[in-house]
Amino acid sequence: MVSRVIPVDPFDLVIFGATGDLARRKILPGLYRRFCDGQMPPEARIIGAARTEQDNAAFAEQVREAIETFLPAKKRDPKGLKAFLERLSYVAVDAHGEAGWEDLRATMRDNVVQAFYFSVAPALFGVLAERLHHFEIARKDARIVVEKPFGRDLGTARELNATLAAHFDEAQIYRIDHYLGKETVQNLMAVRFGNTLFEPLWNAQYVDHVQITVAEEVGVGGRGAYYDKSGAMRDMVQNHLMQLLCLTAMEPPARFEPDAVRDEKLKVIRALDPVAPVDIVRGQYRASGDHASYLEDAEAEVSRTESFIAMKIHVSNWRWNRTPFYLRTGKRLRSRKSEIVIHFKETPHSIFDADAGNRANVLSIRLQPDEGIDLRVTIKEPGPGGMRLIDVPLDMSFADALGPEVADVPDAYERLIMDVIRGNQTLFMRGDEVEAAWAWTDPIIAAWEARGDRPVPYHAGSSGPEEAAILMHRDNRRWREI
Repeated sequence: MVSRVIPVDPFDLVIFGATGDLARRKILPGLYRRFCDGQMPPEARIIGAARTEQDNAAFAEQVREAIETFLPAKKRDPKGLKAFLERLSYVAVDAHGEAGWEDLRATMRDNVVQAFYFSVAPALFGVLAERLHHFEIARKDARIVVEKPFGRDLGTARELNATLAAHFDEAQIYRIDHYLGKETVQNLMAVRFGNTLFEPLWNAQYVDHVQITVAEEVGVGGRGAYYDKSGAMRDMVQNHLMQLLCLTAMEPPARFEPDAVRDEKLKVIRALDPVAPVDIVRGQYRASGDHASYLEDAEAEVSRTESFIAMKIHVSNWRWNRTPFYLRTGKRLRSRKSEIVIHFKETPHSIFDADAGNRANVLSIRLQPDEGIDLRVTIKEPGPGGMRLIDVPLDMSFADALGPEVADVPDAYERLIMDVIRGNQTLFMRGDEVEAAWAWTDPIIAAWEARGDRPVPYHAGSSGPEEAAILMHRDNRRWREI
């Protein structure tokens, strides 16, 4: 099966922070892949903007090095690379000054889609938005892409939204969360709303509980200074895991349109109950084997910042009454794994004797690695000697089910940037959604800070603190293996 590529309209995409790490690792290699697949028209242009003084040729060479570094050889096309580099140009700009802005304005065209990617620190979002309007560079239909973090708390999120709103309408602002661009995340909506089999069962009557896990093998590494002021709650739960929760728990939207989808996600966030301290486990990894401790990675003598968090939360509405959602994320865990797992209830009455065993269906949506969907169903164990039940998987990995070409699906950034050019905000967060998430998160953080809670230690390379397992055991449940 060959995926269908739909070209976008001609565009000018300005990448502020074009010499930074995110642009080199994700944005520019992703755009190159879209170009090689024929999704970018010949008239499309990419304009790098940063403080560094350099010419177009030097910037193109940087982009070539980034593509050769961060894309494997099998995903590179020498002829395509040459043609892609010809679409690039560069303008040195001073975000806080006057230099370079007139040059940038002279570079822009009037008859194409206009987009600006803020691949910079959040402190510069407002400055760049003001400059784009002061120098009359951004048109009324221009689009801006802003990276997380969208504030540090509710107050700063509101301030950031107000700053952007002073220069751009909400319909022009694309708050990017790359988790929403993952193929399997979008397939979650397809599975739920495109199949009669699942949606009638997607509620408290049939679902025992839901587990959402984002586990990482890496530590905080070079992000230590930032991470120590953030922690797993701000860095992962408030945005990535919240989005996965919303897509899992939301009501069916009336239409698959941006505001219809985002309205339903917002309802989920506003229906979240406060979380009791007993339902939260915070951890911090300690040294193990060749791995340094969190304190060493963060270059801190002492720290109360969590590198792991597990939570039990409830969505207070009719669909999910008394059905718990267990969220878990952490650094330096046993393996890299992201998944959403729906544990259905056991059958209300078993016609088999006790020796047959009790079973319940489990639907797991794997985000990474090996994207796919796995449904465990109960069958009779083959062989004579009575009725014995076992669980077997109905496993659909995209590569196996749809062909090897589909294993090379676009990266999340590739898909989301093309959605920006199309003007489709479905997979981007709205301002009120961000503020609602912080309104739920802030009291939880404030409460553990007021109590002076310290994260419990766990070994690097483990599944996290033992207290996280106890959190589940209290409810006679167990976490999925990491």
